[in-house]
Amino acid sequence: MTSPSEPRPNAPAPVFVEDVFLTDVFLIKGRLPNKQKRLTNLLEDHARRFLPVHDATLVSLRTREVIRTATVMVNVDEVVLAHELVDVAGDETLRRLAGPAAKSTRIRAFYNGQTQFEVAGQIEPGAYESQPGGRKWFVMQKPVVRGFDLQHADLAILKGLDYAILRRDRMAYVYDFG
Repeated sequence: MTSPSEPRPNAPAPVFVEDVFLTDVFLIKGRLPNKQKRLTNLLEDHARRFLPVHDATLVSLRTREVIRTATVMVNVDEVVLAHELVDVAGDETLRRLAGPAAKSTRIRAFYNGQTQFEVAGQIEPGAYESQPGGRKWFVMQKPVVRGFDLQHADLAILKGLDYAILRRDRMAYVYDFG
């Protein structure tokens, strides 16, 4: 018998999840090391092709198989949706300024890749359109994700996000209610 203070053999160590990425094939949870910028800026960084996600958990969107690994390199072009669960590099004042007080419109955006899903929420008007400077990402406030079994323990992380960062060119259809 082991006491509560003794580590249990073969027990998974608790993992601290800071960042979430959704691709065609996987939901990836983990943390980006040495993050000194907001996640949106890291995704827009044209010099970066791959993001190192440490303490990663990959959940197959097709089979629900769970893979845990110390590090996985994620191609930025494969990311459809991203979120910072813990904002370690941002400015809280900027987050409040970008919050619901800004003018927004309600949309439903559909991804039509290997795994189809929908995300609905509030965005700045026309944020899904091409922007000056070639920015590839836009932010949606209070997203509601549909098309996955969100009762699954690992996928449930997609419920109740306060915002999501969406890849503009990965959305196939958009219903703009503005």
